[in-house]
Amino acid sequence: MRVKALLMVMVLVVSFARAQQPGILTSFSTSESERYLTTYGGPQSRLAMWIWTDKYVYQPGQPITLRWTLKTNNDLYPYVVIAYRQNNQTGAKTYLPGNGETVTDINGNTQALGFQPTQLNNATKAALESNLSAPNEPGMHTFVVELRDYSGTRVLKVGYMKIGIVTSEQTLSGDITSDRTLTNDTQWNLSGRINVKNNATLTIEPGTFIIGQPGASVLLVTRDGKINASGTKSRPIIMTSSQAFGQRSRGSWGGLILLGKSQVNVAAGKVGNNTDGTSYIEGLVADDDGLYGGGTTPDLAHNCGTLRYVRVEYAGFILSPNNEINSFTWGACGTGTVADHLQASYGLDDCFEWFGGTMNAKYLVGGLCNDDFTDFQLGTVSKVQFGLMYQSPDAPGNRGMEGDNSEFDAAAVPSSNPTFYNITYIGTGAPGSDEGANIPGIFLRRGARATVNNSVVTRFYAPGVSISDAATQGQADLGNVKMDGILLWNNNTGVQGANTLDGQLLSGGTPTAASLYTRDFALGQKGNGAGKNFITGVDPLLSNPFEYSDPDFQARFGSPVFRAGYVAPPDDGFFDQSAKFIGGIGDEDWTEEWTNFLQDVDIAP
Repeated sequence: MRVKALLMVMVLVVSFARAQQPGILTSFSTSESERYLTTYGGPQSRLAMWIWTDKYVYQPGQPITLRWTLKTNNDLYPYVVIAYRQNNQTGAKTYLPGNGETVTDINGNTQALGFQPTQLNNATKAALESNLSAPNEPGMHTFVVELRDYSGTRVLKVGYMKIGIVTSEQTLSGDITSDRTLTNDTQWNLSGRINVKNNATLTIEPGTFIIGQPGASVLLVTRDGKINASGTKSRPIIMTSSQAFGQRSRGSWGGLILLGKSQVNVAAGKVGNNTDGTSYIEGLVADDDGLYGGGTTPDLAHNCGTLRYVRVEYAGFILSPNNEINSFTWGACGTGTVADHLQASYGLDDCFEWFGGTMNAKYLVGGLCNDDFTDFQLGTVSKVQFGLMYQSPDAPGNRGMEGDNSEFDAAAVPSSNPTFYNITYIGTGAPGSDEGANIPGIFLRRGARATVNNSVVTRFYAPGVSISDAATQGQADLGNVKMDGILLWNNNTGVQGANTLDGQLLSGGTPTAASLYTRDFALGQKGNGAGKNFITGVDPLLSNPFEYSDPDFQARFGSPVFRAGYVAPPDDGFFDQSAKFIGGIGDEDWTEEWTNFLQDVDIAP
């Protein structure tokens, strides 16, 4: 979807006359022009492009229409356009428009005969191919549109659309009490609450589509169950809405919950009839299957299973106020749990929430959720690295990070004390979905401890960081709240805060007690002042983060995210010390191909 490079300086000396042709493509002759291209790390296209089909899942022989939207943004470069469908099980490619194995451009020209470079014109929801049929080979397939340089040799921009070819459709309901595998040749319709329990392991093949039915359709992995959902970059596992494309909405189904036996700082009797070190997961009626935590002897290494290359879309369910299901929920999962390359889109509550536990996560994409991007509480000591979290004005949420020690006791132990490196939080600059003006980028309260380093916080209606109460300020004074290398830009928009440290941290007008906590923490005016190295007054220069169906979160050349003052994370076997940048993404676009950023408004018929 995006380009991996930083900068393109392109000089076109065009000495030819061309006839503008109607339609999307205008032909060029490479022999009629002379081009000089200088790159830093490679070229960067100014275009925005997204492609999509009628739906996600097809049976063999069903008709498919492939559509695209192009926004040229005055990009006059002549591209060779190559489109194909790839069988992700075998790697075989079928090229459009002829559905053959020979590489052709979109006009049917082969390389031997000469690709035809074309100047792209704007197009909105245009049919790229309308007479396609679903292939016979089951499993995940990908439609790909490549924009190549004028010679057709170098890929400059790519659009992807994942589909599933299935031979059957089955309903998944009731408890899973013995090992079971969900195969990618079947559409699995998730109905009601599914409990994986009794030492059973649920395995989900790469490239499998799970379609959540309306209501509290939840996939719940209990304390004595396990999940093995190991997708790949080319074959992610997709859990999504049953609604038609263009009509999908937050809360179309429940969500994904993993429960374990690691630590929780909840005392007995705080949630129903729980015992010390256990609790009942939010969003569900309390019962034994919803219990999490290891009690007074937690298993810090407990393994809830593996989530790798998994997308959860349009999830969330509200059982009662402040009692909701998130897109991804971990309750007391331990260090044996694997979580990487996960995307939460259009959730009705939080994108990612941790209730206690010691599990770690990498490469998280959270977008357009209704509440917070990352939320932790109840003794969470997880490690997280590499995250991209964003909102849009049409789909606002609340806070970037919301962190509590405990809503029951700010002094509860073991304390919440997670460590976050390399996260980008992007707000809307407007009030929150249901929190009004109280939506800072990073919000710590109720005695939370945390380390947040090398991160970007931008466009939140409230200050960029909020240490919200005396209990949390007390933890900061003891050195238990640490922030280093935090780039704050255009936050505090509710009072038009200046891009200075005070402007990004104080609420405006007469400073409130909460905003003074934040400022004193950041400026080191209380205790040891663990907040330091805040970066203000400089735009992070993200490439194109607000083209919501085709965002580019990489930084442009000269961006301060590549400053020399990044904080090296610990060499502990989890953190990647090679990340010499601030924010969620550097030179390599790790979101490429497996993610999906389509807004329904942009693909509705």
